[in-house]
Amino acid sequence: MKTFNLNTALAHRVSRIAAHTAHTAHPAHAALLALLMLAASPRANATSYALAKPDDTVVGEDQTVVTVYSDTLYDLAAKYSLGSEEMIRVNPGVDPWIPGAGKTLVVPGRHILPPGPHEGIVVNLPEHRLYYYPKPKRGAPIEVITYPVSIGKMDWRTPLGTTRVISKQKDPTWYPPESVRKEHAEAGDPLPPKVGPGPDNPLGAYAMRLAAGNGTYLIHGTNNPIAVGLAVTHGCIRMYPNDVAALFPLIPVGTSVRLINEPVKVAWIDGELFLEAHPPVDAQGQSFEPNIDLFSDLLKKAVGDTTVAIHWDYAHEVLQKADGVIATVGLEAELPAAPAEAAPASTTTTISEATGK
Repeated sequence: MKTFNLNTALAHRVSRIAAHTAHTAHPAHAALLALLMLAASPRANATSYALAKPDDTVVGEDQTVVTVYSDTLYDLAAKYSLGSEEMIRVNPGVDPWIPGAGKTLVVPGRHILPPGPHEGIVVNLPEHRLYYYPKPKRGAPIEVITYPVSIGKMDWRTPLGTTRVISKQKDPTWYPPESVRKEHAEAGDPLPPKVGPGPDNPLGAYAMRLAAGNGTYLIHGTNNPIAVGLAVTHGCIRMYPNDVAALFPLIPVGTSVRLINEPVKVAWIDGELFLEAHPPVDAQGQSFEPNIDLFSDLLKKAVGDTTVAIHWDYAHEVLQKADGVIATVGLEAELPAAPAEAAPASTTTTISEATGK
């Protein structure tokens, strides 16, 4: 792969794409809404997408909505299959409880699919999002269904690695572990030894038990949907009630589950390099420290030997913002003609040389 800093002409090209979406009033949306979407369902708040090709890597679409007086960002997040923090992060300065009527808000619906096989359940912890690939029917395209989720907070980490669904239960009873009961007791909120089905059950109406942690981890619903998309659970994966109700009957016992930690994702499509960044899990939503080394490694894998012009300043901005919105940060290009005394044009310019890092 040959890379170099984005030259003036290419910078203008990116700027023109960004200007087309300037009405969003959000700088991270440059080169987003005007791009062609890949094989996405046309329904505004759909979460199921058919992949036109097995190696497709981007699904969904970004859009805008105009608020009415009764809207909250939490309601809109649930309506458009987003976590509450996703909706708040891409609409800075908007009161999440009282945004007011007539506000144009961004709804970030595009996603770069996580790396790895398109099979079973994949949960990307920094993204706070679950992807499910049903077993494809003969002659039918690969499908992916995606939902926002909550994950474990700092002291109750959701485990990483590959596991599987070992059992499923409708209307589960919750038996709080001793460690959880101790935590609540210390906070002045003692818990009973068990909590049966009903509105007080934090597992909601559906639960799928994982083999990880000797069966102590679950994918389940919630009686507190406003917290979906946050790092607030005791290690389990929590979903909106309607989402888990839709997913539950689709999941056979034995389904594989991959729990991954990929705060930065890239995709190389039709000569454009897409970047999607999320806050690291252990940062609890705090400022994202740009990791150019990680980005560079992913870039190399994505584009191979293609010559790419990288807009490094913009890539840094996207990494620092880490709001999950996909941005175009590079374009396929030819290397500038080298002076006669310079090295041959076939010499590879490495990312470190291009960035000075």
